[in-house]
Amino acid sequence: MFDSFRKYNKVIMALLFLLIIPSFVLFGVDRYQGGGQGEKVARVDGTDITRPEWDAQHRNEVDRIRQQAPNIEPGLLDSDAARYATLERMVRDRVLAAAASKSNMTVSEERLARLFAEDTGLASFRTADGKFDRERFMRATGRTPEQYEASVRADLATQQVLLGISGTAFATPAQAAATLNAFYDRREVQVARFNPGDFAAKVSVSDADLEAYYKQHVALFQVPEQASIEYLVLDLEAAKKNIAINEADLRSYYDQNAARFGTKEERRASHILISAPASAPAAEREKARAKAQQLLADVKKAPGTFADLARKNSQDPGSAEKGGDLDFVTRGAMVKPFEDAMFALKKGEVSDVVETEFGYHIIQLNDIKPAVIQPFEQARAAIENEVRGQQATQEFAKAAESFTDIVYQQPDSLKPAADKLKLTIQTASKIGRMPAPGAAGALASRNFLNALFAADSLERKHNTEAIEIGPNQLASGRVTQYSPARALPFEEVKDKVRTQLVAERAAALAKAEGEAKLAAWQAKPADASLGGPVTVSRLETQSQPAPVIESALRADPAKLPSLVGVDLGAQGYAVVRVNKTVPRTPSAPEAAQQETQQVAQAVAAAENAAYYDMLKSRFKAQILVPKPVDPIVVGGR
Repeated sequence: MFDSFRKYNKVIMALLFLLIIPSFVLFGVDRYQGGGQGEKVARVDGTDITRPEWDAQHRNEVDRIRQQAPNIEPGLLDSDAARYATLERMVRDRVLAAAASKSNMTVSEERLARLFAEDTGLASFRTADGKFDRERFMRATGRTPEQYEASVRADLATQQVLLGISGTAFATPAQAAATLNAFYDRREVQVARFNPGDFAAKVSVSDADLEAYYKQHVALFQVPEQASIEYLVLDLEAAKKNIAINEADLRSYYDQNAARFGTKEERRASHILISAPASAPAAEREKARAKAQQLLADVKKAPGTFADLARKNSQDPGSAEKGGDLDFVTRGAMVKPFEDAMFALKKGEVSDVVETEFGYHIIQLNDIKPAVIQPFEQARAAIENEVRGQQATQEFAKAAESFTDIVYQQPDSLKPAADKLKLTIQTASKIGRMPAPGAAGALASRNFLNALFAADSLERKHNTEAIEIGPNQLASGRVTQYSPARALPFEEVKDKVRTQLVAERAAALAKAEGEAKLAAWQAKPADASLGGPVTVSRLETQSQPAPVIESALRADPAKLPSLVGVDLGAQGYAVVRVNKTVPRTPSAPEAAQQETQQVAQAVAAAENAAYYDMLKSRFKAQILVPKPVDPIVVGGR
């Protein structure tokens, strides 16, 4: 129980970031405001969303995801599909906001006050006297309390738009049964596979065949365009290097923050807890207090028995068996009443009964480790780093302006900017328009790569403009060598052409053989040579390809057994005999209830989607940029 005292503050801060920050990091109070200059990428209710707004929103989302998952592949976050998904969410938010506004949906002051009162995260921003620490809130969240309140109001109002639909959705038992039966549908099948690999030896191709195939599919045998580049990156670390720090400033900072450079005072205490939660009835808490008072009297009579009394009477399971020992702690580790009492004791002293939200405590102070202040000379490196860090944001703003001007005003070289700002010119080769797997920094930024492959950069070898590649990160690059996409010579890819053509023809032979066997076995079912019977479903595929499962489940139950043919494309062909429908094993009552609830949730989601589509039409929501092509399709060519 008492371990929770130590974690109290950390838990509060964790709850804050979990419950509060994501909502307005993603959206913010001004999320529904149109305006700003730039290309129009979407429109809702007559208000435009511009490309700068889209870019800024996507950067916010990417930053949030990177904080939560630092090892995620950067290219996934900066892909066209990810950016388009951000725009779709922006449009959805604005459609719902417009619907809330037109329907005059508001949030009462009482509801908002109740919500804030119940928010444990906000409690961490209250000082000991109960006042709200506005400055600390703004530092932690990047928002003013007024902006946060407006954001919460907007979120609650838009939630009401869909609540009227999702809150009334339900699925009848018949609907749930039909849906679940289709999902859990099972068939007993026997399968004969005709694999292309078994037919490859039968394929004969001539050089003329290979050349003809090469000419017809030359796009499959191309080297993509590539560039060798040099580039600069300006970030906070680079800005820090240009900050001049004098010794007097460092010593002044040390004098003002000396307590932070060293170790804090630590105290080791033992305690006896008589548990009585703050929510317990008054009579119960009074009974607990009386017991604690009696134990305190016993301790005062024989202080050396404290550990034995703790083992026998303390209701803190984390420390009772250790004689109440809590080990060394610093200020901030315990709840305030306990901490105040412990730090007021001298070594060996025992406190009076101390009341906290967990009950009543008797505290014995066992040891003290005094605070140790690190000498200035030992702390100097850390002090300088902190001072530079505090000034870095301001210095970065100045450097960014200079960086932007120089790479534009002197477009033929990055050296002037590098010399002025003490940056290192980096180089890279075989760079394409898309980030390579594992790319990081500037080379993982689609915006940076797009700028490099712009006409001016390729034709005139000019510097790109300064491109924002992350928070407080700018990059500029120039192409030093460019190779356009080109088809590889036939002789160089002849073996690849042969492999591709043989695979295609082998698949065609497999399909032809499979179709012939299907026709023969349909005429004489007894001659069918099939694998052993297995029971398959969408959940239990038995390693069968998805098309085999779908074909088996689509077979008419009234006409079983039946034979069906399945074209597996590059994987060949399959003949499937569907023997019978296998009844579903009934779920246990509790599981069945959960399944019905899941169906109801699916119905609610479908109704929400339909209602949202209607709202999109009502508020004339349009996305004005084309949806990117599915990258899986492109990669599969």
